Amino acid sequence: MGNKLFSSFFFFFFFIIYSICSISASSSCPIDLSYVQTIPWDSSGCRKPDRGHCCLTLLSLFGMGIAQHLRETSMFQLPDANASSSCLSDFQTRLSAMSIDPSLVPLCFNNSNQFVGNASSCVGIFTTQDWTEKVGPITPLQTSCKGDVSGLTQCSSCLDAGQKVTSQLTSLDPDANSKCFYFTCLYAAAIVNELGPMDPKTAACMLGLPLTGSATNNTSKSSSKDKSLKVVFGFTGAAVGSLLAGGLILWYRRWHKRKKLNASHEQYVSSFRTGVLPNSGAKWFNLSELERATKGFSKRNFIGQGTYGVVYKGILADGTTVAVKQMQDLDSQGDEEFSNEVEIISKIRHRNLLSLRGCCVTSDILEGKRRYLVYDFMSNGSLSDHLSGDHSRTQLSWPQRKNILLDVAKGLAYLHYGLKPAIYHRDIKTTNILLDMEMKAKVADFGLAKQSLEGQSHLTTRVAGTHGYLAPEYALYGQLTEKSDVYSFGIVILEVMSGRKVLDTSNSSFLLITDWAWTLAKSGKIEKIFDESIREEGPKGVMERFVHVGILCAHVMVAFRPTIAEALRMLEGDIDIPQLPDRPMPLGHEAFRSSLLCSNSSSERSRTTSSSSKSLV
Repeated sequence: MGNKLFSSFFFFFFFIIYSICSISASSSCPIDLSYVQTIPWDSSGCRKPDRGHCCLTLLSLFGMGIAQHLRETSMFQLPDANASSSCLSDFQTRLSAMSIDPSLVPLCFNNSNQFVGNASSCVGIFTTQDWTEKVGPITPLQTSCKGDVSGLTQCSSCLDAGQKVTSQLTSLDPDANSKCFYFTCLYAAAIVNELGPMDPKTAACMLGLPLTGSATNNTSKSSSKDKSLKVVFGFTGAAVGSLLAGGLILWYRRWHKRKKLNASHEQYVSSFRTGVLPNSGAKWFNLSELERATKGFSKRNFIGQGTYGVVYKGILADGTTVAVKQMQDLDSQGDEEFSNEVEIISKIRHRNLLSLRGCCVTSDILEGKRRYLVYDFMSNGSLSDHLSGDHSRTQLSWPQRKNILLDVAKGLAYLHYGLKPAIYHRDIKTTNILLDMEMKAKVADFGLAKQSLEGQSHLTTRVAGTHGYLAPEYALYGQLTEKSDVYSFGIVILEVMSGRKVLDTSNSSFLLITDWAWTLAKSGKIEKIFDESIREEGPKGVMERFVHVGILCAHVMVAFRPTIAEALRMLEGDIDIPQLPDRPMPLGHEAFRSSLLCSNSSSERSRTTSSSSKSLV
């Protein structure tokens, strides 16, 4: 009988040990949360019916683990969503072992990704190195938050220093106040204070963790045996307790207010999904999908910044590599352009037009509206990258330049003639022409695109686009036609053939590429227009033909410009190029040149200026 009992007990004990080891092995949480059951924190607030007051305590308690993780890894937040979910699950289990309702965890942490690093967290801070770059190596924390901070004076001094550093951070991003204060508390507890976040006194002051009465008394005794200090500590505890209670009440009220305000944000997302998405056919991505794909929009995944947003490289769950653009212009007009691009480009399928895979719209009280576009990833960047003199990029050969220009012309021809009604791009430029791994060109960025009206030769619309690429009649009078895109395409041809930017300011004067090319062509020096790297590569006759087509497309007079279909046939050699007509210089053309050289254009034009400022007027 005794042997049987011993055997049963042995197998039961072995099963328990095996289960614990299995759970530990499967967990991906990088934090040891065993302190939850050993630190003398006051759990009484989490055992009362009013659970709202418990959430701040649990945030402080979990924050100890985040701070210890920061101390050990220099990372302010967890690496990914799986780690966060695993840690919160472990946290929930340990609370349950203390007879605390485990449902408090999902109630208090309804967004498990709030502890995962992403670009929107406190002015883009991920590591202690990022912190130093933002606030400098020496801050008020270094002088006020070291050593024992259990006294009221020391703790108040540390908190004041934290507010100063937070103000410094929020001056960079006013919307990041709450996140930056949390980061400041973590940094003070984990990096500045020698005792570290696992010290109850440090956690109580810097992370706001309420301690039990016995812990408070023990701390007081260890610091001094003087009775008068015990009295002072008692008053200090009462004062801190009152402040904490007030803070909890304030937090609870804000939580309810935030819940009501979030209703308007939910309405914004819902209206987009029901109003725009069904008409576009674009795939709907959840924000969590994009965060996983881009590793929390990490710096390592950053690939560029355009006129309207920041672009990150991402890998979807199925292994597809994509480019995720986070839109930055969050006003109502930005909404209009975002919806416009989703509706227009998601319906277009052409090998020379960049495909839109899908989009994401999200909004909340903390970060407001956020909009994302998901495209096919173009591994060779933009055409502008290869013309900028960047030695990290391969120099374009003549055959590559020729094929790229033909690809762009075919894409534009499809927009103008392959669709009914036709679409005018309005922002053709080298930064909006992307190159895939085979150096095939695709026209991108349809945020400004306009659909033509049946039976009308032109549209009169608000001017938008990039200075230097705008056709004269459009820049001056807002008259948009298919030949407005042709003018921009002519500028691109001249840039590609010459390797020059649309505007040359090297000699303290402003020289448009059209004027420069026209002067050389008319004087019989057309070969000087060719980029030096390709002058000996291709047939001179073919290269001259491309330059002539570029000059013709960028002619100041609309009537002398070919259509994009005619320009394509000229480039391919299917039809002859007419003799270059003279370039009259009426007052309108002088006014056009003046408008290009003026730095204070209309607000609409300045808002749409490209990020590549060196190439703009």
